[in-house]
Amino acid sequence: MEFSSKLLNQAVEEIAKLPGIGKRTALRLALHLLRQPESQTKQLVKALSEFRTQIKHCKVCYNLSDTDTCEICANPARDHKTICVVEDVRDVLAIENTGQFKGVYHVLGGVISPMEGIGPEDLFIKELIQRVAEQETEEIILALSPTIEGDTTGFYIYKQIKHYPVKVSTIARGIAFGEEIEFADEMTLARSIQNRIPFEKSLKF
Repeated sequence: MEFSSKLLNQAVEEIAKLPGIGKRTALRLALHLLRQPESQTKQLVKALSEFRTQIKHCKVCYNLSDTDTCEICANPARDHKTICVVEDVRDVLAIENTGQFKGVYHVLGGVISPMEGIGPEDLFIKELIQRVAEQETEEIILALSPTIEGDTTGFYIYKQIKHYPVKVSTIARGIAFGEEIEFADEMTLARSIQNRIPFEKSLKF
């Protein structure tokens, strides 16, 4: 794809680096931005710059936050004795959209995947164990995607915390095996959380 403008080519090349964006879509987006008022484009650049430089991980649950402690963890109305363990921030958003969970979260930052060189030490697992050991936790809900990696991660966490006086449960398998949490529809995800089962009953090992 040849462009008469090096500046246009540069913009398209950078936009096309985003996941799911091809060169043609990147060109449409670049031309769309060019047609907008300059102030609007500057506002977009400012928002992206501030997002990249000022966003933080919550020091409690490792969700994305504007402050040291995210709004969920800082909310006294949430059930802080129930922790929902998820793979990443997108899963928090998916579960929050159901409106059915009133506890708090722990974001692992991924799942154990030896094929990709990701081990327990690369995730926020030890921080979760520390929360269980130090806080008055009554239940850990493993809301991990029903994949081999998700199941492996759930089993590893279960082994690490099973000796603590805490209930360990997992979401019901209304979600098909191999499906990621973030792509499940809200009704299915809500029912999976409501109908969660003791983790022991889900073991296939």
